[in-house]
Amino acid sequence: MIRRLKTGAPSEARAEADRKVRETVEQTLQAIETRGDEAVRELSEKFDRWSPTTFRLSQAEIERAISELTAQELDDIRFAQAQIRRFAEAQLASMQDVEVETRPGVVLGHKHIPVNSVGCYVPGGAYPMVASAHMSVLTAKVAGVKRVIAAAPPYQGKPHPAIVAAMHLAGADEILVLGGVQAVGAMAIGTESIEPVDMLVGPGNAFVAEAKRQLFGRVGIDLFAGPTETLVIADETVDGLLCATDLLGQAEHGPTSPAALLTNSEALAKATLTAIDDLLAKLPTAEIARQAWNDYGEVIVCDSHEEMLQVADEMAYEHVQVMTEDPNLYLDRLTNYGALFLGPRTNVAYGDKVIGTNHTLPTRKAARYTGGLWVGKFLKTCTYQKVLTDEASAEIGSYCSRLCALEGFAGHGEQANERVRRYGKRDVPYASAVPV
Repeated sequence: MIRRLKTGAPSEARAEADRKVRETVEQTLQAIETRGDEAVRELSEKFDRWSPTTFRLSQAEIERAISELTAQELDDIRFAQAQIRRFAEAQLASMQDVEVETRPGVVLGHKHIPVNSVGCYVPGGAYPMVASAHMSVLTAKVAGVKRVIAAAPPYQGKPHPAIVAAMHLAGADEILVLGGVQAVGAMAIGTESIEPVDMLVGPGNAFVAEAKRQLFGRVGIDLFAGPTETLVIADETVDGLLCATDLLGQAEHGPTSPAALLTNSEALAKATLTAIDDLLAKLPTAEIARQAWNDYGEVIVCDSHEEMLQVADEMAYEHVQVMTEDPNLYLDRLTNYGALFLGPRTNVAYGDKVIGTNHTLPTRKAARYTGGLWVGKFLKTCTYQKVLTDEASAEIGSYCSRLCALEGFAGHGEQANERVRRYGKRDVPYASAVPV
């Protein structure tokens, strides 16, 4: 039996918030569509108080930003990028081109072709999300993308040096100091000064996520990665302090970030609630984390691991931290999640920042049908076919002709019939099916 000791905001409130975001984004994208750079500049000034002569950083500006970092900070960025590159290269190596002769003289295959241009959004308004530059820019470059634009908002009135350094070291071809909907809109739609891209990637707030949703189709996107979500699945093998730390560690992302505890121990649930109150009294980011916890936090008590597995799959959260006596049970049986963090020795922050897996992950139950950003997202798997012999063309043509007639497609059928006439030396009446 499922018992909820704490629930989040009512679904009606969330629906109304979603409606307002949707309308705002629609109006913003329309302004960029019709007025280009002028609208982008107005929006940047309005939301970020930022309107330089150009949003694109020069090489000198990039070098100046990098020079503001200490040697240790640069080493830490390079260490994180090395982990992410190693895992992305391993993923790329697992993706093989295919070519197979399915029948004598009939060759089918596929190739993995990188997208030509990608716009990478790096959040940086409330927090400078340095790691998002690694996750998007670096992974795109490992995949072989030729042109990568990276955009991040100004931080406290100027480009954030660590974000700029991370973008540059990851291989960005262009760096824009531009935030929010105006950034993703400009990269997707294009303006007088910004050439449009073929694909948008990267996490962001509710407005950025909605902009990507509305732009999908015009450009490709990685996935719907909105406000971060964290689910902690725990039993009595861990304590309330560890659970509370992992919940609040992600709730600080923003005031609409859901964080939930799923446990089969009511004692642990109550201990976690107590520990959350204690931590909120001293956490430097408590103002944001408290709002997220009050409005979107949940504590759910189940009777068994079986019940927790069922609930976790229904929730389909972005991050799932498993701290139970047998974490591999959840690795073997969970099907809906963005990323798993197994055992008390790991945590979501490791994945967010440095361990090597990608932190751009599906939210709002998108984990039911997609995984997170990875090197394969930047590759198009494109098929090809070759028919090498007259006999093979005539054989396939005969079947194709009859199947086209079954569907009533005479023109399609003639494409097959003409090959049967030429390569099979058979007299097939025009727009008729090839007889058996």
